[in-house]
Amino acid sequence: MKNITKAILAAAALTTSALAFAGTPQMVSRSDADSLQKIGVVSSSGFTTLDELVASLNMKAADAGATHYRITSATGMNKVSGTAVLYR
Repeated sequence: MKNITKAILAAAALTTSALAFAGTPQMVSRSDADSLQKIGVVSSSGFTTLDELVASLNMKAADAGATHYRITSATGMNKVSGTAVLYR
């Protein structure tokens, strides 16, 4: 009985993590983006690190329904800003 419970819990954990991953847009290179359909552009600004900028652009891509995105610019000294092209 313990083995069945462990198997069910493991399957539930794997399903949950797979569903979470499925909803997260993936960053792609320029050459990989050639095979995808462009659906828009997003921008974000006012961050202190590139990691914060990437996280913001990723979140905006997810909100727009994109499956992939490519960061096209990142600039700044004290405050970082950037843009990304969205793909499906």
